[in-house]
Amino acid sequence: MKTLEHVSDTELIRSFQDGDTEAFEVLIYRYKDKIFSSILFFVKDNYLAEDLFQDVFIKIIDTLKNKRYTEEGKFLPWALRIAHNLCVDYFRKVKRTPAIKTSDNKDIFDVITISEEGPDHKIMQSQSHERVRHMLDLLPEEQREIIVLRHYANLSFKEIAQITNCSINTALGRMRYGLINLRKLMAEKQIAL
Repeated sequence: MKTLEHVSDTELIRSFQDGDTEAFEVLIYRYKDKIFSSILFFVKDNYLAEDLFQDVFIKIIDTLKNKRYTEEGKFLPWALRIAHNLCVDYFRKVKRTPAIKTSDNKDIFDVITISEEGPDHKIMQSQSHERVRHMLDLLPEEQREIIVLRHYANLSFKEIAQITNCSINTALGRMRYGLINLRKLMAEKQIAL
């Protein structure tokens, strides 16, 4: 694998299509953290993110093996677009599924809590992240998506523009307004705390 670490994505894809599975391992290793973290941020569930992450790579493998991949840009934006689409598909499917309610009309999954670690450890670890996620959820979807792709997936604005099918200036504007709105929400929450 050492010899393939500095090979371009395009060359790795060609090698994989020619039967070199080690080339695909290098691609996975190169981008797994960015793809997984963007999925996790969208779905906010580690187990679901792992399932969707596997689905993303199954779809990538299928597309590459059947030689349907066209080099229109970089591999990472293409893979992140697949991840984004699978997340959207998941939420569409969930919306069509009826929610199970308790007798006091609460969603059953809001009432049931399952924890593997001690509650104090989990609270301390996620308290600030939860506040930020909650505030991000209050932003318009276009602004939230740009912030997630920029800060959690660590993408450039050019890559973000390709993934979201908008111009770089639109992506920059959405980021700017998203951060302004996030700062306002943080200021309001500080007063309320």
